[in-house]
Amino acid sequence: MKKILLYSAICGAAFLSACTKLDVNVESEYVDSNFPNTPESFLAASGPIYSQLATAYAIDYWRLQELSTDEAIIPARDGNYDDGGQYRFLHLHTYTKDHPTVRNVWQWGFTGINTCNRVYEMFENASNIPAKATSMAEVRAMRALYYFFMMDLYGNIPLITKFKNTELPKQASRAEIFAFIEKELKEVAPLLSVNTGQVTYSRPTKWMAFALLQKMYLNAEVYINKNMNNESVAMADSILKGNKYSLTSDYISIFAAENGPQITETIFAIPYDANIIEGNQFARFGLHTGLQAKYSLPFRPSIAMSTIKSFYEKFNLPNDVRNNTWLAGKQYNFDGTPIYITTTNKGLDDTYNGPDPAATIKWQLEFSPEMPLKKVETMDVGNDELGKARGVRSIKYYPDKNTNPSTRNSNNDVPVFRLADVYLMKAEAILRGATATTIAGELQTADVLVTKIRLRAKTDAATGITLDGLLEERAREMAWEAWRRNDMIRFGKYEDAWGYKNDKDTRKRIYPIPANEITLNGNLIQNPSY
Repeated sequence: MKKILLYSAICGAAFLSACTKLDVNVESEYVDSNFPNTPESFLAASGPIYSQLATAYAIDYWRLQELSTDEAIIPARDGNYDDGGQYRFLHLHTYTKDHPTVRNVWQWGFTGINTCNRVYEMFENASNIPAKATSMAEVRAMRALYYFFMMDLYGNIPLITKFKNTELPKQASRAEIFAFIEKELKEVAPLLSVNTGQVTYSRPTKWMAFALLQKMYLNAEVYINKNMNNESVAMADSILKGNKYSLTSDYISIFAAENGPQITETIFAIPYDANIIEGNQFARFGLHTGLQAKYSLPFRPSIAMSTIKSFYEKFNLPNDVRNNTWLAGKQYNFDGTPIYITTTNKGLDDTYNGPDPAATIKWQLEFSPEMPLKKVETMDVGNDELGKARGVRSIKYYPDKNTNPSTRNSNNDVPVFRLADVYLMKAEAILRGATATTIAGELQTADVLVTKIRLRAKTDAATGITLDGLLEERAREMAWEAWRRNDMIRFGKYEDAWGYKNDKDTRKRIYPIPANEITLNGNLIQNPSY
């Protein structure tokens, strides 16, 4: 299902340097006479925009959006996985202008923006065929997406629309970036494809533009201090009236290694391939070595990433299939036999002071939601077998037996926008005061919209849903999809205490501008508190 998408990305990254055919003359340079002049060549030329998006979205970008919240945590384990404290700093909100992930994501985002600008200028001079207008609109939509990510993370950022700009870019306000994104998406939406399926699965469509506007309007009070909830509902209705998407009946399949354009609710996704489009390493970071055989993994997981008890406890609805995306308690193979770890008394618990510390024992693997610290200053839970098993593990991005054993990259595509989020965002906007609207004869109240999500999850319908209840539902439905920080800020919860975090500074809602970027560009002013 991913072949067309992968071909496009590879060809674009290589700039048509004989992608798969080895018996053709290589033309690696663009000249007016050879490129781009067909729909296929426009698509191929766009490839670097999408391959750049994939490089960091599911790792570094994801970490800024998730490790800074209650959804995900990477504690140290007797020094392992500390990595200079970078994960600890995200959890504790003690990140600084020198934080490596903060720097990496800034560079990732603006590399994406500059790539969009370069490709757009190429297209301006390309042959005037019908594909040109659509292709240029897609580039602008992707640039708007990159700008949304950067605005959400860093606030006031440079606004760059030209590729070869000899002057250092000036910093624009968040309101100016917001207005730019809104204008771009409104202008390009009529030019974007309305088709869904394999060809447009990971490319911007009219529906993706509407979903991005819906998300931005829902957050408008945070971004520009303006209530735009009715506008958010209008964007949701633009998607729903199009009737192009439906909730996928099997929730687990949305995130499986075999997912792809056949998932009927995915509006925009980043396709990953274990060997070609790298960047999905959820199984590498989140699973335990004792699970390797159960899931037929061709590599040894690193046990690093989990969630905290208070977040796991939100998965408390009866018969909810989303509860099955977490591994907690004693672990068993698919045939019901226990999963044992062969160790010693001391290896199981390094505080053991009994008579036989070196005696060999078999211990059934058990993931404990509790994560007591052995070293508070380094957020360290220990590296004995009990320490390794601290924290509930996620298998939402289901472990892929075809993961590349060398790079530990998996094949699960990662959704950015999907229909379930459209429903939940619309419900939230209504709870915040927007007018409920009717779609296909159905008055879509907040309860009606949340119930659609609940029934798909095989659990109870929603009755009397409140804003707090809506945030809980978003936690259950959207866990580990890189929206938790965005949600917590909008609900005023980002400053709360959770896990080991007690920092209440509201200025931490925006990340610092990396120190090296301010050194390189004197036009940039650091965000407050950094």
